[in-house]
Amino acid sequence: MDKLITFERIPVEPPLEAIYRRLGYRKGLTQVRPGEAAAIGNGIGEACSLITLQGAARRLPVLSRDAGRIGLPGGYALQSAQLAALLARSGEILVMGATAGAGIMEAIRQDTAADNLTRAVVLDATASEMVDAALDWMESLFGRELRRESRQLTKSRFSCGDGDLALENQRLFYDLLEMKRLGVELTETFILVPEKTVTAVAGIEPIR
Repeated sequence: MDKLITFERIPVEPPLEAIYRRLGYRKGLTQVRPGEAAAIGNGIGEACSLITLQGAARRLPVLSRDAGRIGLPGGYALQSAQLAALLARSGEILVMGATAGAGIMEAIRQDTAADNLTRAVVLDATASEMVDAALDWMESLFGRELRRESRQLTKSRFSCGDGDLALENQRLFYDLLEMKRLGVELTETFILVPEKTVTAVAGIEPIR
């Protein structure tokens, strides 16, 4: 089993287009009034000051594939026909996790309780997109390493709850990535806390 790589701080800029899209704005279709733009910009800036992006990743060999069951080292396995199809050419997988930290969630709770819903929504959208951007950052980092091995990541990734990859697999991802070291907890119903925490898996396959 390859060693765990932990990232204490992931340096990504806020993906503004994605944040605006999550807020319901569509480029070329939705006009943002000057007052709205200022409020959103301030909210994004405040969110970034509260977010501490951390993450972890681990490469693992695929030992077997049988009827949608992906066998991994240590007797672990993932059951998902859709994921197995994605990994059809993959001899390894990359398991990743990222969190925005507890500070941003506390700010969202406070704003919601104070009925400051506009700011809460902007903070929430920014945190969600920043965590996704952190996973993109990790994929880019590993992608450069893999190109030297004449390999690449699959074009898409799966998170627990996507398609037929059951949410219960969150326990395996949580343990493999040692997310507790990043201040993340896992509830009995397989929900990651703080909420703005995501895990995902991508395949590692030969470059065509």
